[in-house]
Amino acid sequence: MNAIDEKIAKLGLEIPTPSTPVANYVPYVITGNLVFISGQVSIIGDDAIGGRLGEDLTVEQGQKAASYSALNLLAQMKAACGGDLTRVKRIVKLGGFVQALPTSTAIDVPKVINGCSDIMVAVFGDKGRHARFAVSAPSLPRDAAVEIDAIIEIE
Repeated sequence: MNAIDEKIAKLGLEIPTPSTPVANYVPYVITGNLVFISGQVSIIGDDAIGGRLGEDLTVEQGQKAASYSALNLLAQMKAACGGDLTRVKRIVKLGGFVQALPTSTAIDVPKVINGCSDIMVAVFGDKGRHARFAVSAPSLPRDAAVEIDAIIEIE
């Protein structure tokens, strides 16, 4: 077990099996030393966190949904790195979408995506600090509460 896997275990996190695409795209693309990971929703197996912030979900429930997206991103990263997350040199950027009512406050959406950002920093330390956007959307695939994509640099 490498240092990153040990850190994930100490944090009590479990990386799921990488999900397969539901449409005509691939889960990630590697070009040079960059990996572009397709959007990962807040669904792990049969466990889904869906609904809209401000209608069905609180900020805290949204953060849990973002943590599901983070685990799915880690699963895709691990696949892209041939099973070795120590190859991750940097989390470059996250793009976060939160299914939300238009009346949700502008500060709530970034707080929700912190549920993913916090995991990336906890797992990768300074390498996990990233640029990011966080926006609301009227709907997301499969009624997911959150969808997050990523760009990472690998060795």
